[in-house]
Amino acid sequence: MRAITIPEPGGPEALVWDEVPDPVPGEGEVLVEVVASAVNRADLLQRQGFYDPPPGASPYPGLECSGRVAALGPGTSGWNVGDEVCALLSGGGYAEKVVVPAGQLLPVPEGVDLDKAAALPEVSCTVWSNVFMISHLRPGETLLVHGGSSGIGTMAIQLAKAVGAKVAVTAGSKAKLDFCGELGADVLINYREQDFVEEIKAATDGVGADVVLDNMGAKYLGRNVSALAVNGRLAIIGMQGGIKGELNIGALLGKRGAVTATSLRARPGGEKAAIVAAVREHVWPLIAGGHVRPIVDRELPMREAAAAHRVLEESSHIGKVLLTLP
Repeated sequence: MRAITIPEPGGPEALVWDEVPDPVPGEGEVLVEVVASAVNRADLLQRQGFYDPPPGASPYPGLECSGRVAALGPGTSGWNVGDEVCALLSGGGYAEKVVVPAGQLLPVPEGVDLDKAAALPEVSCTVWSNVFMISHLRPGETLLVHGGSSGIGTMAIQLAKAVGAKVAVTAGSKAKLDFCGELGADVLINYREQDFVEEIKAATDGVGADVVLDNMGAKYLGRNVSALAVNGRLAIIGMQGGIKGELNIGALLGKRGAVTATSLRARPGGEKAAIVAAVREHVWPLIAGGHVRPIVDRELPMREAAAAHRVLEESSHIGKVLLTLP
């Protein structure tokens, strides 16, 4: 088969479309013929040499895919050859075939094209696990999403609105904020021109956000705590703004707040399977009912993965960028 390899870490040009051995499914695994994969910022970090796959995972980038079941490993049940699926991966999505633990497979939701389904697993699992399973966002509460026009952000807006929450977002342009508004975001904050702490306080009569979903890390740590409501929950899922920040414990105590930080890729298989099962139970019906949809900015041939990485580095996209195979 062919896959995108990374012979040496570097820029987008480090991605090489090359011949590699076919994967073979083991106990409890499924072989998927890939139709599409999605590009995530974790893939950019892996390309640069900063984010190695977990032990035993495929060395190729790609944390999600869609395709068709091609073969079942020993002891695997619940799936059949030919099933159209999408999958949460620890790696290997940038390839013609990938092996997936059966517990990390999802059926393609009703009403979603097979290629577009590649845009769903990573964002659905990240948002559902952090915003709902960990931070327990409830109807009537306020969610602040940083990077509202990203793949994660567009999913978070839709899911939060579907359960009856109020949503505030930050983004860096009018076009991106307008799109967030079309998805249902109630409060639109241009982080280049406005202070999100002041804006979220003004929009909530001084209360603040009950949950903050943060992709920036260190740069926003103190301001995120300031933006929290009493009993608020800050969920950190990214480090685009650095890895080391100063936390005012007194301010956090005053809010009776909680700070969590999670990474989906390195979690044990059992935890991933539990999240996938929760997404299938709670998110898939919302997609089938037309309340939530994948947001895809563009699709590029998988051999042009370098161009797709440049799009993410420029932050010129809204939603997800997909890599497709014939």
